[in-house]
Amino acid sequence: MESAFEPTEPNTGEEFEPVDVFPDSDDFDLRPGSDSCYKCSTCDTNCPVAEVDDEFPGPKFQGPEQWRLKQSEDDYDIDDSVMDCSNCMRCDNACPAGVPLSQMHNTARGEYVSEQMDHLSIEYWRNRILSNYRTSAWLASKTPRLANFAMNLGPARWLMEKTMGVTKEREFPEFATETFREWWDKRGAAAGSKERAQAARRERGLPEDADKKVAYFHGCYSNYNTTEVGKAMVRVYEHFGYEVVVPEQGCSGTPMFANGMLEDARRHAEVNVSSMSDLVDQGYDAIASCTSCSMALRQEYPELFDIDGIDDLAANTFESIEYLRIHEDIREEIQAAEVSGELADEFAYHAPCHSRNQGLDRQAVELFRELDGAGIEDVGESCSGISGTYGWKAEKYEKSMKIGDEMFDHMEHAEGETGMTECPTCAMQMEHGTGYDIRHPLELVEAALVDGHAV
Repeated sequence: MESAFEPTEPNTGEEFEPVDVFPDSDDFDLRPGSDSCYKCSTCDTNCPVAEVDDEFPGPKFQGPEQWRLKQSEDDYDIDDSVMDCSNCMRCDNACPAGVPLSQMHNTARGEYVSEQMDHLSIEYWRNRILSNYRTSAWLASKTPRLANFAMNLGPARWLMEKTMGVTKEREFPEFATETFREWWDKRGAAAGSKERAQAARRERGLPEDADKKVAYFHGCYSNYNTTEVGKAMVRVYEHFGYEVVVPEQGCSGTPMFANGMLEDARRHAEVNVSSMSDLVDQGYDAIASCTSCSMALRQEYPELFDIDGIDDLAANTFESIEYLRIHEDIREEIQAAEVSGELADEFAYHAPCHSRNQGLDRQAVELFRELDGAGIEDVGESCSGISGTYGWKAEKYEKSMKIGDEMFDHMEHAEGETGMTECPTCAMQMEHGTGYDIRHPLELVEAALVDGHAV
């Protein structure tokens, strides 16, 4: 007998008609995706948490099985193991039936935190502080040198572990003495970028009024910590003749999704969609230098929220290197270039899980393999293990390091002692586990193509 429900592909932000199975519920209807699961367990075998934690039931239970239980039993409570999911989203990529597993996990995690978790507990407030990193970073950026000193004192880290459950094993990331947005404003902001882009077009023989303009979603980390990534993004895009604008924005919401703080994520999403979708309407494409940020805007937003403009934003969001590979002859320019000085090195490249989910896992290797003065080696398909805030929790720290063991080992045996990745938290884990310096691919593009790393 044929099922009344046809299997569906993962929601990519395109409009679809939900099946009206539970008309009294205001929740997203996940029945079609649930019915697509035929229990092959491929998601479980690809789950990095399940690989190191025998008690974790895995993505299949957290997704379709738990969803069915929730719909069939009035008094069913979400299993608290949903908080052990790291939100790496590798299960989405692994599923042969297109089951929207991470959407189910995010929905279940949000319900668990909202309805079952003790909001007076240390765990709840620890998770909320970690997931709202943008707030902490904004405060630290006011006195960055003091924050860098105070937060990495041994007694301070010990105290945070004892009182908040934030592991003392990790050093806190350093805050920049000048945020990216401060640098951007000093440089003339959008007006200054337009002038430089027009000059670059003249050099390339392009019309000065060519329709080349992008809106940069820098995210929290490139603004407050690794500002060199944001600067490289702007300089590289201006090199190709793009006018860059940097609109008002909040956090992408990725750490909030991972901690079940969906209301917090929605507040930030409303700001981001409002400012970015207006620019999309004006012909801008949205560019993110962090693969978790681009994943949030492209996939998680349309899956979880109903906000005007969200589908158009999702359809016009790109990762920074991806966009250049689509629209420019960047590979040809890279092949004709050479790198000398600080970034002349052999790189051990790790593709973040959220990069793999967007089909971008090989792009840096393919782009740089013929670059003179630099070599690049893919260190395998393993997860780094940190998964944003997951590896910062004291009770998850050892698991995160076990997950990362394979990557650490591959890096240690790779040529050179410099790592490369697009994800800032993967970079933290790579540096923590190996001691290597870590670079973003944009920095290498800048070193190869932008003369003198323009101001």
